[in-house]
Amino acid sequence: MKRSAPWRIRAAAVAARRIPGRKPKDRGAGGHDLYFTALSDALTAAGIAQPTFVIDRERLAANIAAVKSALAPTPLALRLAAKSLPAPALLRAVMDGTATERLMVFNSTMLDEIVGYAPAADVLLGRPLPAMAADAFLRVHGGAAMAAADPQWLIDTPRRLSQYLDIAHARDLSIRVSFEIDVGLHRGGLADASALAAMLDLALAAGPRIEIAGLMGYDAHAAGFANPAAEVARSMARYQGFVDALTAKTGKGPHEFVLDTAGSLTWRWHLADRTANEVTVGSAFVKPAHYDTAATAELAPAAFIAQPVLKALERPLIPGLEAVADDIEAADPNAARGFFLYGGYGDARPVSPPGLGWSRLWGGRGLLTGSRGVILEADDFVFLRPTESEGVATQFGDIAVFDGQAIVGSWPTFKIAA
Repeated sequence: MKRSAPWRIRAAAVAARRIPGRKPKDRGAGGHDLYFTALSDALTAAGIAQPTFVIDRERLAANIAAVKSALAPTPLALRLAAKSLPAPALLRAVMDGTATERLMVFNSTMLDEIVGYAPAADVLLGRPLPAMAADAFLRVHGGAAMAAADPQWLIDTPRRLSQYLDIAHARDLSIRVSFEIDVGLHRGGLADASALAAMLDLALAAGPRIEIAGLMGYDAHAAGFANPAAEVARSMARYQGFVDALTAKTGKGPHEFVLDTAGSLTWRWHLADRTANEVTVGSAFVKPAHYDTAATAELAPAAFIAQPVLKALERPLIPGLEAVADDIEAADPNAARGFFLYGGYGDARPVSPPGLGWSRLWGGRGLLTGSRGVILEADDFVFLRPTESEGVATQFGDIAVFDGQAIVGSWPTFKIAA
């Protein structure tokens, strides 16, 4: 819990009272708007009174249609980041809506589940898995006549390739591999075309045990640039060098490989790209708060956390600062009331009722505060936008499905896995 000297709070209160413009604007604006009132009523009618992750089915459908429409004029295929859509029914809704069976999977737990939920899926690993995890999967599924049982394993170093080759020999299997390449993120992967060429020599020397499937170059860093489109163009120029090495070493054309790139933060800047042949998108379909960017401007938030209010305090008292409670409110009207939520530790930002914020004096995410203009009492719902969907969605049990008027179903999530 963050401590602040009482004299600093008193000084801030004096300044707020005496100096025009120093007092923060009262952000309270009553209760929920029509949308969140409908969502609150729907949850209550469904008998839901605990922290719940909610998907708006109509907004999800609109986001699916928008992404599909944007990609339609291009030759780019779409791959879905499964970890960002962490419920089988949610993932299937996006797969069906976008007409894709291409998935990117990031851990062995979900990979094992995908074989059962989507056996026809074309799976690309989104990160290199430890050889032990790959071997455990192949021990169960190796040789099965299902597409998902034969994923493209992601390879980033000669050592990992050697480990996977040992597994292929031990299991008497041929395995598919794609190579992780660094196109500017610098988080790992092969640094340049010469490094890829050396890896390709090793893979080709392995004979039929190793099938070279393609490349994966993630460019999330581009979203942080002032001109993301220009940085994506630079990244794809790097990517082209890897493609040239791939085709030169194998004697095959680019169209014979999976050339994956992008993510929810950058996919839109690839619509004119002719180097890669597919983009990966996941979080954009539900648009968590971290994805409020130019790349998702036309998409609507479709994921929320509903949290009942456990305690509504007319005056929150900060331990150790009880004596300056009046000054806290005088310094900032948005600290006048306090609200403790029921529970759950999802990383999220309050969005309704308007005017709520996490207390800087309390620290962490324990106490929400708002002005006396916020209409909110114990047992009412507070709605928050998760900053991301992966990890957060699996903390609250089954996902509640909202159609704009009612809760129309529940979607069990995948198993919790990093």
